[in-house]
Amino acid sequence: MDGFLLINKPVGMTSHDVVFHIKRKLHLDKVGHTGTLDPFASGLLILVVGKATKLAHLFSHLDKDYEGTILFNKHYDTYDVTGKLIDQKEMKLNLNDVKNKMLSMVGHYHQLPPMYSALKVDGQKLYDLARKGIEVERETRLVEIKSFLMTSDIEHDMCDFFASVSKGTYIRTLAVDLGEKLGTYAALKHLNRLRVGTYHLKDAKSLDDVDSSDLIPLSSFFKYYPSIVLNDYMIKLVRNGVYLDERQIKTDQDFIVKDLEGHMVAYYEVIKENTYKPVLIF
Repeated sequence: MDGFLLINKPVGMTSHDVVFHIKRKLHLDKVGHTGTLDPFASGLLILVVGKATKLAHLFSHLDKDYEGTILFNKHYDTYDVTGKLIDQKEMKLNLNDVKNKMLSMVGHYHQLPPMYSALKVDGQKLYDLARKGIEVERETRLVEIKSFLMTSDIEHDMCDFFASVSKGTYIRTLAVDLGEKLGTYAALKHLNRLRVGTYHLKDAKSLDDVDSSDLIPLSSFFKYYPSIVLNDYMIKLVRNGVYLDERQIKTDQDFIVKDLEGHMVAYYEVIKENTYKPVLIF
């Protein structure tokens, strides 16, 4: 089995837990995921299976959609309600003010990753340091908030929201930054991932329901990629991992190599001008 599985991750499981469960359930050796979803969060988790484990990086640059609930006036060390309560305020929130501050955050901004994250500093994961009570300097990253909307009234210092964001955006930090703009604290109470690129939660399966027939094969994934056809001599070289250059193709796009019968043989990526590296041999 080589391809992708769309899983609806339940609350309480780590992304690694989901990978382990699928390995055991479907009797698979090689399974990975394309981007961590926090244990307290639910929603779309894309798994890579077999040869597709070499393609996890293709999902790292994709936009994502989320829905969830923000709790105001409380500050937690993890930026969500599963952590330790650090401080709190009593502030009456104005509905229009919250909506306007959300709208003001749409666009690009430099976001500081939370300490409780899987990012590494000097080879150590931030959340491992955070659990030891160690806080280190982190570099901000430029992210883009494409949409940030309130989807409910404010009740008991909480409101529901929808957010569409670029790669690398931490929704927990987005909530905290919103609280700061409002002059108070904020944290995530619930989070559900709805979309990754062109893949949607509505097409995902639960861990109980998923089976091998739900696998998205490599042929479907690469269906609309550009391709070139090479002769039998070159196909033998391709199968041995040869790099290609301008003698075969000139392009700035990653592509598929096919044989004379139209079968997919390899997936190539551009590494520099007129130089193409085989990433996956089918």
